[in-house]
Amino acid sequence: MVRVLIVTAGSWGDVAPYTGLGVRLRAAGHEVALATHGCFRDAVSAHGLEFRCLPVDPRQELASAAGQGLARAVSPTVAMARLTRMARAFMPRLAAGVADAVRQGADVLLSSTITDPVCATLGEALRLPAIGVYLQPIQPTAAFPPLVTRGRSWGPVGNRLAARALWAGTERLFAPAVGQLRRDLRLPPRRFGGPLGLRHGRTVLHGFSPRIVPRPTDWPEGHQVCGYWWPATRPGWQPDPRLLDFLAAGPPPVFVGFGSFVAADADRLSSLLTASLRRAKVRGIIQSGWSGLHGEGDDVITVSEVPHAWLFPKTAAVVHHAGAGTTAAGLRAGIPAVAVPVQLDQHFWAARLHALGVSPPPLRYQRLTAQQLAHAIVSATRDPAMRTRSRDLAAGLAVEDGAQPVLTALERLAWRPSLPGPASSGAAGRRRV
Repeated sequence: MVRVLIVTAGSWGDVAPYTGLGVRLRAAGHEVALATHGCFRDAVSAHGLEFRCLPVDPRQELASAAGQGLARAVSPTVAMARLTRMARAFMPRLAAGVADAVRQGADVLLSSTITDPVCATLGEALRLPAIGVYLQPIQPTAAFPPLVTRGRSWGPVGNRLAARALWAGTERLFAPAVGQLRRDLRLPPRRFGGPLGLRHGRTVLHGFSPRIVPRPTDWPEGHQVCGYWWPATRPGWQPDPRLLDFLAAGPPPVFVGFGSFVAADADRLSSLLTASLRRAKVRGIIQSGWSGLHGEGDDVITVSEVPHAWLFPKTAAVVHHAGAGTTAAGLRAGIPAVAVPVQLDQHFWAARLHALGVSPPPLRYQRLTAQQLAHAIVSATRDPAMRTRSRDLAAGLAVEDGAQPVLTALERLAWRPSLPGPASSGAAGRRRV
């Protein structure tokens, strides 16, 4: 048995996959705690996982002037600059919160992309294994461009050069908070060397499918593409009877949702989405999300939180912002997508959907019109080749077990001398912070 602490920060899409991973690890006999923002306490605790609270309200950050500026960024360079300014404002608080969560005890740290620089530093101080568990492929490669470049490739050499340029941005983002943490922990200063400023040679496990993003051949040996970590469904969840009635009243509808994106003008976006559905002559389900989107009528219904694993297989297509989690859920359901990326890695996932043949070309949110979206919806719902390809991919995903490589890594660690074996627990002899 290993005491596992999973640490993640961001929107619900950055948390939900780790609930499923945590449930799987706990079922294998490990103790599992999940550290994330306070707004997700109930969603984490509902699955029987120990909850440890991190500061920062992600919804408030995305609704702020800085968050809205990030959504309006006209180029990857502008987006990275705005993200850096935004993150540097809250990273010291987040780093302190992660340190508090780790102080409560763990044998192994599993950390998401945004929290990994902090967890790696704490692991070094406490002599704890710290493994990256990423939902995005951030390691530089010739195979594809960095995530924030909106899916545009510059070829093998250009992709790697672009990744090196991104390193400088991530150093500015993390260096102040991580540098202060190293001083507080009395660790020697260390020059940032790789993506996110992390040292080379670390183990990083990726929670997406090699069918969707094949593992690049030029990645380090310790970087593995495992397969998806599917979110756990809240125990006892039941669908709203109103939603059941709507689904039964006609042909499969089109789902529309932008997840944790906070729109500056939710009413305008809601009207555009409703008009698009009606132009395409399809029934629609609009998920309110963090923007509070809405639309009502005989052919349109608004829902709040509904598990994608339950709802998506009942729809004809999904229109979404191409967040990693929503993208994965649509692929799992075997239905075509219409991707409308807004920011950051969403452009990468949108490009992947189109390249895989399960989505029309991505639509830029900043230039979105009802006519464009209606045309894409018609394409996604009426193209038999797109539907066949979607189903084939879903069949492949169904046989993958993304959690098993994580379990294998923990089992190896459980028998290392520095970790307590199955017969004992505790972290005697480790440094304290």
